[in-house]
Amino acid sequence: MPPAPSSHRPTRRDLARWLGALVAGACLPAGLKAAPAGRFAPARAFSPAALVAQARAAARRPYAARPLSAHAAVDFDAHVRLAYGAAEEMPGHIRLFPTRRDIGAGSVDIHLVEGGMARQLIDTHGLFGSGEAADAAGFRAMYADGHADWLAFLGASYFRAVGGSEQYGLSARGVAVNTSLPGREEFPAFTAFWLEPLGEQRFNVHALLDGPSLTGAFSIATAREQGRTVQDVTASLFFRQDIAQLGLAPMTSMFFLGESTTDHTRDWRPEVHDSDGLAIHMAGGERIWRPLDNPPEPRTHSFRADAPRGFGLLQRDRAFDHYLDDQSFFDRRPSLWVEPKGHWGKGQVVLYAFPTASENVDNVAAFWQADAPARAGGRRDLAYRLTWSGWAPADANACCVDVHQGPGGVPGAEPIAGATRYVFDFAGPVLAGISSASAITDLPKEAVLLSHVAPVAGQPARWRVTLDVRTQGLAQADFRLFLAHGPQALSETVIQPVRA
Repeated sequence: MPPAPSSHRPTRRDLARWLGALVAGACLPAGLKAAPAGRFAPARAFSPAALVAQARAAARRPYAARPLSAHAAVDFDAHVRLAYGAAEEMPGHIRLFPTRRDIGAGSVDIHLVEGGMARQLIDTHGLFGSGEAADAAGFRAMYADGHADWLAFLGASYFRAVGGSEQYGLSARGVAVNTSLPGREEFPAFTAFWLEPLGEQRFNVHALLDGPSLTGAFSIATAREQGRTVQDVTASLFFRQDIAQLGLAPMTSMFFLGESTTDHTRDWRPEVHDSDGLAIHMAGGERIWRPLDNPPEPRTHSFRADAPRGFGLLQRDRAFDHYLDDQSFFDRRPSLWVEPKGHWGKGQVVLYAFPTASENVDNVAAFWQADAPARAGGRRDLAYRLTWSGWAPADANACCVDVHQGPGGVPGAEPIAGATRYVFDFAGPVLAGISSASAITDLPKEAVLLSHVAPVAGQPARWRVTLDVRTQGLAQADFRLFLAHGPQALSETVIQPVRA
């Protein structure tokens, strides 16, 4: 991903990952030009309820994929000329992304909403960098001075926003269909947007979703605040056919290298990732932390989470010297936190990861899946809040901030055959001043060869757990660990994958 937005030119990775990164060095006009006559179709009444009715009606019809526009850019260079040259803005500081043929970036319908009336964009002359007309594949919201964009919708149902450092990272999605199941994943797409500017860095995004298995109506109230972007999402989904795995409030990220990676021959940088862990706040108050990794084969992990208070993929590690990347700035990537509204019922948070040999591949997905099946002819309504920021949800309990692993045994001595050493660092004000702590795990007693818990020298609110675990022949794929002081739990629960 790019460095500072003021100097960024789009890279092939930006377009290959669909969501088109930060704005280029191209300057916007100092003032908005008047829209040419005929830019928009006549106004028609619009409401979120009408959009829901439209999605419901579409679900009763057979799915028909939208053909790729004949006006789509044919290659990377043509796409750059269209997307990143000087161009007019639409109301609300909106810039359009053009369609692109070689990566299948199809066209979407764009409407502007004001006072309950919507006008469809029908003439895009002047709205792209080359000055020529083109079809829109998505859009981005610019800061008022035009130095960067802070929100982008592009490709299928993907979208993303910046946090406090004006840096993109992971992506959200409207829905996820069969993401971790064998066979071909389905990618429903936003096919039409209704954009409703409400003020400086604040507007509503209404969107129609369409795919082989379902349709949907989304209304996303979006606001850029100090240090974060907040989106309140309401969605109504209508099922054309049974869906084996329906992921709600899904997000997609990348994990290539981390602090526990033992093979550092693949890259000179010590860490390369957009997110370093999955956090879950359970209905009963327990907090779960599952560190991410780059697994040797595709793996799916499910965490029982009935009516969760929240979940998300976080980037906790914000130390530049842990990444040493002065172009991609992984230390600035936002975390994404989901807060369900209403009672979501029984279900589970699903984490899916597959191996990647490149940072250009998003290989991690997380979402909530209801126990109730998604059946043809059915409907599902939900609401939730998305917060994009450098903020990591926490309470009085300590958080796991570092996980390292290596051969079991004393450093410098002969390693213990079949054993792995795990080192967990916990940090938080609750740890300051305590006299002792213990590590509670669900490992078999005979598998724990060493368990040592002590404060980290010079850091009164940080404690370290060192475990030597006989992982060879261990039946469980992961283990649970938390810090306790007597009967009191001091930390979140870490669910650590086992690597023999």
